[in-house]
Parts: sequence; structure tokens; C-alpha cells
Amino acid sequence: MLEYDRDRLPSDLHAMSFTTLQGKLLIASPALLDPNFVRTVVLITEHSEEAAMGLVLNRPTSISVHDAVPILAELVDAEEPVYEGGPVQPEAVVALAEFDDPTDSAAIAFGRIGFLRADEDPGAIRTVEQHVRVFCGYAGWGAGQLEDELEQEAWIVAPALAADLFPGSPDLWRASLRRLGGRHAMLALMPDDPSSN
Repeated sequence: MLEYDRDRLPSDLHAMSFTTLQGKLLIASPALLDPNFVRTVVLITEHSEEAAMGLVLNRPTSISVHDAVPILAELVDAEEPVYEGGPVQPEAVVALAEFDDPTDSAAIAFGRIGFLRADEDPGAIRTVEQHVRVFCGYAGWGAGQLEDELEQEAWIVAPALAADLFPGSPDLWRASLRRLGGRHAMLALMPDDPSSN
């Protein structure tokens, strides 16, 4: 007869029931004090049991795509900024687009939002994309790291919408919390510096 430790059963079951967060938003909780992620909204673009990757959606830089990545300049408006996608490999350029046909993307994040192919001619891309956003760097987590942060309530999980990227909100952190409603909408009322309240 099989024996098992009843105290260990729930965590064992939890480990077996992995759920991917790909295509979800992570909204930084007020308890998250890491300067890389304070009041950020991160789109999870990949998530497996081994690792997770995401892009910070609400950290525009002062550098335009035209100046930083001229090869992608024809895909965006003249003043479109490069966004700080996260602290990992800040020199890496990553571009997300809303595709007419998602199979034209290098990989899908959610819905019709996916990565531009690095080897694609920008002139050809123009015919298949609707919108493009360019990032430098990305956010990354090792095995179990994101799950640990979620258990510590560092992040609030929310559904992602194409409108979170295109055109995006001037204050996506507050807008995302308000969209969730209830106690999350109350968090959106917090001042940027709680000590000034």
C-alpha cells in the first residue's frame, strides 16, 4: 500500500500544476521596492517551469527609436521612444508588434502581439504589422524565482490587452490597477511617494 505525508501533499500538487503566465501582466505591488521594478507593469512574454521573460511596458526612455535603432525607424512614429524593457542585457533590442497574421511573428506573446523577426527586412514588416514598440533589455527570472515573488505578493497578475502597448497609457501602473477594480483600484490612489501623504 502507498503511503504519503499529508502535510506535503498540497505543495506536491502545487508543483505538479504549473500554470504559465505568458500573456499576462505583472503589476508591481507597492511592497516591491527593487528600483528596477517599482511601479512597473511587465508583460510576461515567455514562462515555463525553467524560466520566465517579460518586458516592462511603462518605462519610456528619452531616446527615440529613430536615434537608437535607425533600421526600425520606419516602423514607428517619429518621436516614439525606446522603452526600458528590463535590467537584463540592456544593450539588446527587442521589438513587439501587433500582427495582422500572428504566424508572421518570431514568437507570440499573446493574441496578435508577437516579436519581430530579427532577420526580417523592415520594409517587408511594414505590410504585416499594425503597431510596433521597441525595447532595450528585458526582465528575466530563473526557475521558481517568479513563483517565489508571486508568493511574496510582489506582483499582482492581470490580463493583458493590446491597448496596454498600443497606444498604451501615460500611467499604465495606475490604469491597470483601476481596471482590476476593488482593493486594487484603491492602490492606484497611492501617491508616488507615500511619505508625502
